[in-house]
Amino acid sequence: MMNTKAFTLVSAVEREQLMGDRDHVSVECVECCGKSLYVGTTDCFIYHFLLEEKTLPTGAATFTATKQLHRALGFKKPVNELRAASALSRLLVLCDSFITLLDTGNLEPIPTGARIKGAVTFALNENPVSGDPFCVEVCIISVKRRTIQVFLVYEDRVQIVKEVSTPEQPFAVAVDGHFLCLALTTQYIILNYHTGVSQDLFPYCSEEKRPIVKRIGRQEFLLAGPGGLGMFATVAGISQRAPVHWSENVIGAAVCFPYVIALDDEFITVHSMLDQQQKQTLPFKEGHILQDFEGRVIVATNRGVYILVPLPLEKQIQDLLASRRVEEALVLAKGARRNIPKEKFQVMYRRILQQAGFIQFAQLQFLEAKELFRSGQLDVRELISLCPFLLPTSSSFTRSHPPLHEYADLNQLTQGDQEKVTQCKRFLMSYLNEVRSTEVANGYKEDIDTALLKLYAEADHDSLLDLLVTENFCLLTDSAAWLEKHRKYFALGLLYRYNHQDAAALQLWVNIVNGDIHDSTRSDLYEYVVDFLTYCLDQELVWKYADWVLQKSEEVGVQIFTKRSVDGQQNSFNPDDIISCLKKYPKALVKYLEHLVIDRRLQREEYHTHLALLYLEEVLQRRPSTHGTGTEVTETQAKLRSLLRKSNLYRVHLLIERVQGAGLHVERALLHGKLGEHEEALRILVHELRDFSAAEDYCVRCAQARAGPARQRLFHTLLAIYLRAGPHASERAVAAVDLLNRHASDFDAAQALQLLPDTWSVQLLCPFLLGAVRDGLHAGRMTQVALGLAKAENLVYKYDKMKLKGNSVQLSDRKLCQMCQNPFCEPVFVRYPNGGLVHTRCATSRPVNPDSPSPGSRT
Repeated sequence: MMNTKAFTLVSAVEREQLMGDRDHVSVECVECCGKSLYVGTTDCFIYHFLLEEKTLPTGAATFTATKQLHRALGFKKPVNELRAASALSRLLVLCDSFITLLDTGNLEPIPTGARIKGAVTFALNENPVSGDPFCVEVCIISVKRRTIQVFLVYEDRVQIVKEVSTPEQPFAVAVDGHFLCLALTTQYIILNYHTGVSQDLFPYCSEEKRPIVKRIGRQEFLLAGPGGLGMFATVAGISQRAPVHWSENVIGAAVCFPYVIALDDEFITVHSMLDQQQKQTLPFKEGHILQDFEGRVIVATNRGVYILVPLPLEKQIQDLLASRRVEEALVLAKGARRNIPKEKFQVMYRRILQQAGFIQFAQLQFLEAKELFRSGQLDVRELISLCPFLLPTSSSFTRSHPPLHEYADLNQLTQGDQEKVTQCKRFLMSYLNEVRSTEVANGYKEDIDTALLKLYAEADHDSLLDLLVTENFCLLTDSAAWLEKHRKYFALGLLYRYNHQDAAALQLWVNIVNGDIHDSTRSDLYEYVVDFLTYCLDQELVWKYADWVLQKSEEVGVQIFTKRSVDGQQNSFNPDDIISCLKKYPKALVKYLEHLVIDRRLQREEYHTHLALLYLEEVLQRRPSTHGTGTEVTETQAKLRSLLRKSNLYRVHLLIERVQGAGLHVERALLHGKLGEHEEALRILVHELRDFSAAEDYCVRCAQARAGPARQRLFHTLLAIYLRAGPHASERAVAAVDLLNRHASDFDAAQALQLLPDTWSVQLLCPFLLGAVRDGLHAGRMTQVALGLAKAENLVYKYDKMKLKGNSVQLSDRKLCQMCQNPFCEPVFVRYPNGGLVHTRCATSRPVNPDSPSPGSRT
């Protein structure tokens, strides 16, 4: 149990004000109604006091009781109970088994003398069912055994309504509507006096302890249960609250939400109805009365009357927070909702949540703190302000007043423990990152993002770059100075870039690559700069740094031109300008021309010729000698040959002049082929290179775009070259045989056989002859098939024509031409398949008949 100061005990009426020097007289009962306090004594007197409450400068409350009058009832027995019916201006007094009605002003009995006889104890129904505002409902335990009576009490009369029998003798009663909560001899019950239905609650022994039955709210009662428990019960016989644990010998109980107050022989104990914990203990000996009246709790001894003054709930909550009792404070704050206006409660509760969040934060309970901050809608700048210099200098933020916490900064909060400071900053980074895109950030996104950037930079956090390359509201001036202070130059460049200061960003990155400043964030920063320039739309900026990137690496640097999108013509570069710039960088120039010719497929002769000349120049430089005959083909030479084969735009004569005498036979052959000089090209391949497979491939490639005689001429030319006399004739003869056997379908067999020497055997040319015969047979048969199909089609047409001619056509001067709508003057006409008739001249002038389903077809 942790002590909470929920109430203070203040004296209201001293003994001297009640009975002076009469030691034998004591307080028997009390009643409070507004400012009026009534006290009944053992010598049958009633005292009326006027209570005045004052608040001292310290905040403490004091009461002054001014005696108005007192009245003796004339009995020799004590006044047992007092109850005020303020609506009737009547005071109900139980004395000597009689309930007498007195005027609340002068304490005189009413003139009619109306009273209730035979009452042991009584209770007022605070939830009346009669509906009559000019009476009160009173329930009494009658002196008759096991009997409860219900009365209506008016200003000058009483009326019995109901008499109910009980299973056992009742000792205490509380009433709500039609429901009676009764303490019988051995148990508590709920009894509906209207229907007679009863519900047992739980047992207790009236001989061992004093029963307590207290109505605490609509259809709910508080009872003294077994085992020192304060039990709650509804009229349905169930409990919706957990019990409170009080003393075994409790004398009285009262409720002042959210507390249950219990009185025993020595103490007043205060228990929370929200978490059932005992919150406060007040020493109070000889007390025998504890009652609550409209929220005011009064306790009394035989000699004096005291008031339990509740501290304001806000003060109690703040005391709990000051003691770091967060959970209790929050429970109490939630419970206070029913007693505080909605708008005021929401403001108060948000502030309490925020204060609780800072308490948890100071204890490094970050998950709990985060939820409290979120629920309390904390202005996150309160949290940021704990770290000096995180808020931008332009921020107008000032901390909440009164303050939400007692800490100047994180060092004070953590008492200088740097490990704890690091943990707090790590949490702050996480929390700011979560809230920056939520409604919490509305209105001060600049403060949040700037603070987050500073935390990332200070902690060397990977998320710094992610923050800068996505949408952010970091203030440039503060952020730039902070990044420079922590040597985050690459990140500073990203900040400049995000703020459209590309020139400043590029210069910073160039300085890093050049080694003028040190930042190891990216090892591939040069490639990053190239990529940045590739997508940069500022041509002036690209030209400014073009030489720098090309000097670093021609192959990589040229990508600022080759990888650039050409979709937007407005920002596109002129290729001629780029070529002029790249003249100092031969490797880059080759890459760019390849981009123009191969990738973009620009059909401009100068680009194709320029690229071919560059290839040729490099090939010539790499050859061991001008007249070398090396067979190894370099990558550049392969590119040159590919270009010579595929392109039709370069200047062939210029290139032929350059390759003459350079030993580039394949290239020379390809160039002669481009000029249509196939015989010369084949001669070079066969005689100078003696590369028969290359010659055969040449024919195959060139024949792909040709058909029929032109295709055959290529292969006949190569065959004739093979069969010419001269050195290495035997090798060429073998190549000729292979050519014939592999490409029999590409030769005119009869013409080829005339070229062959008579000495060659049939067996040697068997594949060729078989292929030639098969092709001849195939061609003849296909011709016969085509002829047959044509004859069949012609027969179908003849049949259709005969059918059409078999139908008679009647022609008269009434028939009109469907074209000109004039009559026929002679028996000559044209008939369409749909039966329409037209003049021959009309059919000639307009061959298409719009009414015919088959336009242009006529018979």
